[in-house]
Amino acid sequence: MPGPKGWEPGDAPLLGGDVPFRPMSISEMMDGAIAGIRRHPRAALGSAVAVTTVIQVIGSLTAYYLVGPEASGGITRSRFWQDVGTQLWLGALGMTLSAYGIILLAGFLGPVLGRSMFERPASLRQAWRDTRPRLGRLAAVSAVIILASLAGLVLPMVPFALLVAAEAHPALTVLAGVIAIPAGVALMVWLYNLLLLAAPAVVLERQTFTGALRRATALSRGRWWRTCGTLLLTMMITFFMGFLALRIPFLVIDMIFFDRDPHGTELVLKLALDTAGRIVSWSVVLPFDAGVIALLYFDRRMRREGLDLDLRTRPPDDPVHAPGRAAEQAAHDAAESVPAGGGSGDDGFFDLWRPSPLITQPPPPADPRGFS
Repeated sequence: MPGPKGWEPGDAPLLGGDVPFRPMSISEMMDGAIAGIRRHPRAALGSAVAVTTVIQVIGSLTAYYLVGPEASGGITRSRFWQDVGTQLWLGALGMTLSAYGIILLAGFLGPVLGRSMFERPASLRQAWRDTRPRLGRLAAVSAVIILASLAGLVLPMVPFALLVAAEAHPALTVLAGVIAIPAGVALMVWLYNLLLLAAPAVVLERQTFTGALRRATALSRGRWWRTCGTLLLTMMITFFMGFLALRIPFLVIDMIFFDRDPHGTELVLKLALDTAGRIVSWSVVLPFDAGVIALLYFDRRMRREGLDLDLRTRPPDDPVHAPGRAAEQAAHDAAESVPAGGGSGDDGFFDLWRPSPLITQPPPPADPRGFS
């Protein structure tokens, strides 16, 4: 589609120089996430290290004090098969905390990738300025997404648990379990995919708590399966890199220098090594997951609301909204006007992402004469 007068094809905004500013395919979103990390390593990896360190330390301490010596979670323990419930509990806790970190990081990286679309500065300091005014809402929205997903998992299993507690007929209990477990997993996945885009929305659109959740459901409508497939493929890549490839050196050190059943100081050192391995591995792979989520948000805005066409047709002399070189010069001027020690960083950038009233309003009622 042709742009405004004075607009050249070379001025079209590109994400990291690698992803076109238009609705993206799954491979383009994954390539764009990697390109965003490579182009802004301090903002992406620095924020990932901070989020991952807090979450993994909290998870390790919680597991250690609540579960006991098995909290080190070493996969070579001889007692693994003797205490499967403990290992499953620790695994579920780790996955829940990691999912929460990914959602937080998706909101944090949204402005980073968004600014790179318009060749604006996207440093770690700028990303903090963009996110800080909405940090509380981002944390609350991320918690609601996780809690809603867990509630979806648990709710269908309540009848099964009641039948087990009442020692009902085995056939009835088995039938309830066969129905409840798949239903719980399906409901959890559905809610997670439905609400996930609220994290970028609450930061980029400056939405309220409830407004971000409504925007997520509106953007996900009609594209749930595509979102689910993209996240599933991303999760498979993350699992291979995070749980296997990047943690192998730490597991080797664990097997060489620690006993299978450590106690006292040796147990603390083993737990510290395991925590360090998780921090290193997840700090590398979490920005990839979060970047894909942010790009899913951009893709949905472009497909559903035509955001890319709207921004391409802005007047070329608009100092805030113009694509290409004009936006780059405006960004440098705005960056120089922001105090070095603070400021919200709102230099007009967030006006680009606020949805149009024509889009957010409900459609008019149908004409009774049959005309649309």
